[in-house]
Amino acid sequence: MTRRPRKNYSATYKLEAAQLVIEQGYSITEASQVMNVSKSAMTKWVQQLKDELSGVMPTASPITPEQIEIRELKKKLARLEEHNEILKKGYGSVDVRLTEQFALIDKLRQSHSISILCETFGIHRSSYKYWKAKPRNVDGELLELYSEVKEVHSISNGSAGARSIAKMVSQRGIPLSRYRATKLMKLLNLVSTQIPKHTYKKADHESIIAPNLLKRQFDVKQPNQIWCGDVTYIWIGTRWVYLAVVIDLFSRKPIGWSLSLSPDSNLTTNALSIAYELRGKPSNVMFHSDQGCHYTSLKFRQKLWQYQITQSMSRRGNCWDNSPMERFFRSLKSEWIPKNGYKSFAEAKHSITKYIIGYFSNIRPHQHNDGLPPNLAEQQYWLEYKTVASFT
Repeated sequence: MTRRPRKNYSATYKLEAAQLVIEQGYSITEASQVMNVSKSAMTKWVQQLKDELSGVMPTASPITPEQIEIRELKKKLARLEEHNEILKKGYGSVDVRLTEQFALIDKLRQSHSISILCETFGIHRSSYKYWKAKPRNVDGELLELYSEVKEVHSISNGSAGARSIAKMVSQRGIPLSRYRATKLMKLLNLVSTQIPKHTYKKADHESIIAPNLLKRQFDVKQPNQIWCGDVTYIWIGTRWVYLAVVIDLFSRKPIGWSLSLSPDSNLTTNALSIAYELRGKPSNVMFHSDQGCHYTSLKFRQKLWQYQITQSMSRRGNCWDNSPMERFFRSLKSEWIPKNGYKSFAEAKHSITKYIIGYFSNIRPHQHNDGLPPNLAEQQYWLEYKTVASFT
């Protein structure tokens, strides 16, 4: 008789399961049924969470972020101590010239103090300072290479990256690899103005996917029935920033938004919290989104539970299940955001807020509202609602 393979659960999954009992008031039996685990496993996880919250270091793998961080720091410290010991033994057996040691210290001094570096290499600081002050011959070929790199970058109007610069300089008779071109661009503070292709990192944890309750029923009878959310990316000169927006399907009005350097659950949670506060903390709301990790995360789902908001999710790979959000971001990028993005985070935040609050909500006609801006469509609804209510 073959034994059934034992299931392995991540720390995040165990934590969420135990929190159902400790924070949400579920019984062991109810929580084990919801999370599809045995009662014995649930009991064990609940006890472990209680121990960790009281500061007890677990014998098993920790499940709280604090204890996980402590464990990882201990592992990292042990590895660093071992690496340090190996490097000391290996470095002592290698014949390295003093000038090479000085050059290495000079290279590392941007990220480490000279005192620590000299101590590590077993060199007096005065010796390094003497070497540093000593005049050295200027490499004429290197200066010529610097000049060529800056010139071709300027010719391209700043658009050329390391690959293009390496090819253009090589075509001029000076061999240059892409790797070295990258180093030279960094040294000369040259940055390509081309916007790179954006990619999201894959989530490395279990995702609890909510059912698609919306089912493309985008026509809503009144405000604060169904909200939709999504995240997009925007270029700000040297990197991407991320915008999370929540809209009310009734009028397509943006009711919550947040801009951040990271596309994480903090971003989406902030946008949701703003929407909840701005709309007067309504009840019986459904929130629909895609299956992005910033919406399946424990933190975001806990915020939905706190606000008593029902979660709905698009089917995987079906962008049209959340088409109102797709249309909103398409309008934002085609009508408002500059082709080459913004120059800074502050500029992006100011401009996008102006679009959401000023232009889109108050001025821009919306086809869904028979040509009315979202704010005017909602004002009209509430006037009609009060009129009907007064007659009843």
